[in-house]
Amino acid sequence: MLRLDDLQVFVRTAEVGSLSAAARLLDISPAVASAGLKRLEQQLQARLFARSTRSLRLTAEGEAFLVHARQALQSLEAGRQQLAGSKSTISGPLQLSVPSDFGRNTLLPWLDTFMHNHPQVQLRLLLGDRVTDLFREPVDIALRYGEPEDSSLVALPVAAGNRRVLCAAPAYLQAHGEPRQISELREHNCLIYMLGGRAYERWRFHTADGEHSLQVAGDRLSDDADVVRRWALAGAGVVYKSWLDVAGDVQAGRLKILLPHVLGEPTPLNLICAHREQLSKPVHLLREFVQARCTELLAQAPWGR
Repeated sequence: MLRLDDLQVFVRTAEVGSLSAAARLLDISPAVASAGLKRLEQQLQARLFARSTRSLRLTAEGEAFLVHARQALQSLEAGRQQLAGSKSTISGPLQLSVPSDFGRNTLLPWLDTFMHNHPQVQLRLLLGDRVTDLFREPVDIALRYGEPEDSSLVALPVAAGNRRVLCAAPAYLQAHGEPRQISELREHNCLIYMLGGRAYERWRFHTADGEHSLQVAGDRLSDDADVVRRWALAGAGVVYKSWLDVAGDVQAGRLKILLPHVLGEPTPLNLICAHREQLSKPVHLLREFVQARCTELLAQAPWGR
């Protein structure tokens, strides 16, 4: 494998006609430059320069190889500039994984606006509630509730103040009544979804008396949070969901907040990626864009009134 620094020594020496001058330009010692040139000739099994005590000139083989060496260095520089440019311009592919409910019912129209403002971005959107393997799957960033279990991942806050809320459809409440305290949830059909591969059936709340935990039960469970939301809209039971997921339904009257005096469990929304190098300008702009709209929804949350 040819070394990049050896190619640079060769090209600079050919351009200035002096190995010592090339070494000064590359900020290395003449001995290092000489070793690099010798190593390159050995790998190519060709003599690139004809040397004398007073001159250094390219051989025929050296002149032929110089064309390819320059092209290789130019191609690498073009690639570097393209990567640098992708971090400063708003263009190129943006691969994003988001939770199913938040993605379909809250984020999707926001993304339409973002794409309209930045038409050179190509969005690739993956919807799902399972934890995405950011090191293996074709995803640049993910929006996820809660802190990542893998401490090596980079997590930036998008909606740190988000919480879960209890709610149900008016039709369900008309048929089954409205709970007046946390313990009465045992008498209601609670809609369960999977969280981290397990059924999220122990609901936690905060009141003036401290933290409360309740084991709930119901006749429906799904690994897709959007399905659980749709069951709630259909009047099938009580749901305990992120405010960001159901804010639109509450504002439209399709769902009603229950026990508004009770503070739901914190559910921060974070932008997650495998490496900080993935935090390009489009990613930062998307985060700021989503963060601003989440802030607007959080200002209307029941615990902030």
